[in-house]
Amino acid sequence: MQLLDSLTAVPPPLEMDGDGIHRVHGTRVRLETILTAFHQGASPEEIILKFPSVELTDVYAIITYYLWHREQVDEYLNQREAQAETIRSENEVRFPPQGVRQRLLARRGTSP
Repeated sequence: MQLLDSLTAVPPPLEMDGDGIHRVHGTRVRLETILTAFHQGASPEEIILKFPSVELTDVYAIITYYLWHREQVDEYLNQREAQAETIRSENEVRFPPQGVRQRLLARRGTSP
């Protein structure tokens, strides 16, 4: 048997949760967390030091998948960032950040 005969492609170890977020299989670590560390120059070995629930082979597989499917993954990441920005904006409307310190001090009954 030749080596190439025994090699088979394995899908990346990613699963989508109920909110449509891709996470590393069996962990709570998001795809964008791994890729952000990668884009900041972290090696796979450094990434697993930051996120010990992730296997080294999984990090390599995710980075490989990203490099082979950069357009689709970047589109997903851009959608996630747009969703996060929408949520941030909605939260700032509901809970204005201006005057937070004064409101908290007023609750405690102390003055600034």
